[in-house]
Amino acid sequence: MTKTLSRLLPLLLSAGFLGFVAAAPATAQERGNEEPRTSPNAAVSQTIGTTEVRITYGRPQVNGRTIFGDLVPYDEVWRTGANEATTVSVSSDVTVEGEPLSAGTYSLYTVPGPDSWTIIFNDVANQWGTQYNQGEDALRVDVSPGSAPQHEMMTFVFEEVTDTSGTCVLYWADARVPFEIQVAEN
Repeated sequence: MTKTLSRLLPLLLSAGFLGFVAAAPATAQERGNEEPRTSPNAAVSQTIGTTEVRITYGRPQVNGRTIFGDLVPYDEVWRTGANEATTVSVSSDVTVEGEPLSAGTYSLYTVPGPDSWTIIFNDVANQWGTQYNQGEDALRVDVSPGSAPQHEMMTFVFEEVTDTSGTCVLYWADARVPFEIQVAEN
């Protein structure tokens, strides 16, 4: 094994491989270390018809705190998760709550309220969670939240999925926040 490595090392160095790895730029999205995160990352995807919808997010926990109206203030933009901005990718054009959204990847923000939430799809997908700029919004829709049994970790799920639609639901603490995604019929 040592002979093989000693033969490969000059080839890798001459190809610039190790220099490329060492020169890779660090961004705000990259982890600073290999320690487990307090709010671990998760992803969920759902195919609706032939359209794939994928949500990638950090999963904060309640930890005995009052979440909505306290930790997450009402009527202020929230990154809707932890760490990097939550992203939503759609593989083809869809409508969200009846409003058009082009295929692509978006950051997902919300404005929580006791009786209404605004769901925001922002054109800048790869950003730290607190670098939101309203001027980059692709779509905003209002939805009605509901209550649910306690969820310790923030979770996205898809419910009521058919060939043409599905309801994406955010659960956290005692909140249930649904938004409908529709695809074109084939």
